[in-house]
Amino acid sequence: MSSYRNFLILRYKLIFRNTGNSTIGLAILIFIISFIALVDGYQIFLAFFSTAILTFLIGEFFRIISRGERKKELNLQDATVTVFLVWTLAIFLSSLPFIFAGFLNFTQAIFESTSGWTGTGLTMFSEVENLPRAILLWRSITQYVGGAGFATITVIIAGSVGAGIYQAEGRTDNLVPNLRESAKIILRIYLSWAIIGIILLMTIGKLSFFDALNHSLTALATGGFSTKNLSIGSYSSLSVHIIIMLLMIMGATGFGVHYAALLMFKNFFRYRKELKKGEITKFEFKEKIRSEPFLKNPEPKVMFIILTIFSILLFLFSLLEIYGVKDGIINSIFQSISSLTGTGFSTVSFTKWNSFCLLLITLLMIFGGMMDSTSSGLKLFRIYIAFELVFNQIKSFFKPSGTTFYLEVYKGISRKKIDLDAIKNVVVVTTAYFVTYFVGVFILLGYGYALPDVLFEFASTLSNVGLSIGITSAQAPLGVIWTQIIAMYLGRLEFFVIINSFIKILRDLKEIVAP
Repeated sequence: MSSYRNFLILRYKLIFRNTGNSTIGLAILIFIISFIALVDGYQIFLAFFSTAILTFLIGEFFRIISRGERKKELNLQDATVTVFLVWTLAIFLSSLPFIFAGFLNFTQAIFESTSGWTGTGLTMFSEVENLPRAILLWRSITQYVGGAGFATITVIIAGSVGAGIYQAEGRTDNLVPNLRESAKIILRIYLSWAIIGIILLMTIGKLSFFDALNHSLTALATGGFSTKNLSIGSYSSLSVHIIIMLLMIMGATGFGVHYAALLMFKNFFRYRKELKKGEITKFEFKEKIRSEPFLKNPEPKVMFIILTIFSILLFLFSLLEIYGVKDGIINSIFQSISSLTGTGFSTVSFTKWNSFCLLLITLLMIFGGMMDSTSSGLKLFRIYIAFELVFNQIKSFFKPSGTTFYLEVYKGISRKKIDLDAIKNVVVVTTAYFVTYFVGVFILLGYGYALPDVLFEFASTLSNVGLSIGITSAQAPLGVIWTQIIAMYLGRLEFFVIINSFIKILRDLKEIVAP
């Protein structure tokens, strides 16, 4: 056996050990849900309990075949394969309760599970209000955990050993120098907003605990699964709509931006105390506040500008005529936020909307939320960089020959120089997105759907949004459903985790089995 083959076997033992640990963690989560499912009857309990047993055995299998491997930190290539295996296993195993309970067939269950873990929110269920509560809760939990990502949880448990997984999953939000502490801060922020959402929806929105729990989890995860057939449109309460809008924005806000906002809030009171004591002047107080990193982050400003412009356009060119002034304003703002954040909650049907407004929603879904948030799409950070590069290119034409530009952008609490790697990331991800988008559009067009509907539906699929114009259903052709499954998966992991992992596994397998 060649030394390189031995090296590959050792590396895959490391990959399998980490995959097994994550799978066992998933098994524990399903075990918990299975006991909650007891209130729905023995059949639902058995569906989850048998899934938990199978998930645990698969996790143990991976741990057994990786025995003898010392605890090491994963390099980027190994971590990428681990992320691919963990997400693929999670999607497959999480689909089993839908199958065992008799609600969906294999393809439909894989679709529902993929939609959950990727935070998409498209569904195979036409009547969710008749589903057992354990099934509804499971859908919401997959979105909430998927929104945080396995990487964050792995880093908290495994420390620096999970650093490679954190990077491979596309996360760059190191809030503090210690990665484990960063992950803990992220989880605290995520959990805190979920609790705040539940309390607000119960006290102000007057929702039941179960509905408040599910909608808080899926709004914050920018997932969009609902316990109601008409989504948020089932609630006529303005307070519910406002709370959900707040949660969607918080979910689509990068965790680094959250952290910068918390620090600014903390520093505000410290500076104010210094001002009262006479230690600083009013001018110094204002300058200190202006220098806070949160106020220098471009993404919140970009999000506000986009939402304002698109909400006004939606209101003026369609929703004013359909719903009147008050409802038109509310629905314009709500659907703009739901689309841009990638949540996919809806308050209205899109059947009466004109093509121009459907195009606006399509663009919002393509844009997506902030980097290092729970939303997908191109991301506002990349869009900002792209426009800054265009403006710099124009300005350079009017500068003296030999003048060089460099771009610095605040991200979270740190200032980052936009170097060649950052520009390459923008170009590569944007290219991969639109190549995938147009391939998917052509496939769906081949099934006879109208072009405007396909552009809307596939943008929703690829950007993990969940808004639908009617193409997605349990009755859709298998080719359409599987195209959407692949698109949701590619969109969530930003294409190259899956592509690179698939190629690496095939190449390594060929090397291992070669005589």
